[in-house]
Amino acid sequence: MFEASVDTQFGTLVVVEKDDAIVTIRWGKTARNDDTPLLRRAVRQIAEYDAGTREVFELPLRVEASKFQRDVCDAIYAIPFGDTCTYGDIAKALNVPAQSVGQACGGNPIPIVIPCHRVMGAKGLTGFSGAGGVETKVALLRHEKAAGLLI
Repeated sequence: MFEASVDTQFGTLVVVEKDDAIVTIRWGKTARNDDTPLLRRAVRQIAEYDAGTREVFELPLRVEASKFQRDVCDAIYAIPFGDTCTYGDIAKALNVPAQSVGQACGGNPIPIVIPCHRVMGAKGLTGFSGAGGVETKVALLRHEKAAGLLI
């Protein structure tokens, strides 16, 4: 596995590459910054997103988890920049309970690129598993100009 850090307005992120795919993004800082073409591309795209010049990520991703977790991540990944949906919307599409979708969303291994911050509860804003919790989720939604629904 290879790792690199990228500083953003949402905190420092560690991007992890394994077998030519991005498998993890987590908050924190890595002790090393490996230099691979894919990590350079991922760091550049995250920096572009942070700067407001990128809305869609073009990276090979691999969610190393159960089929259900992968299905939920696929549904989350399909939510366009600046849009939101609810756990219930995803649950209905996958024919599963909304609570299960919420748990899978909280277990998303590649946040921001797989935009779990775009998933809301039936009554609005809910938790966020990234550093800073709900405040980071709000910052991400504001960054995407999707925060009007929060007012």
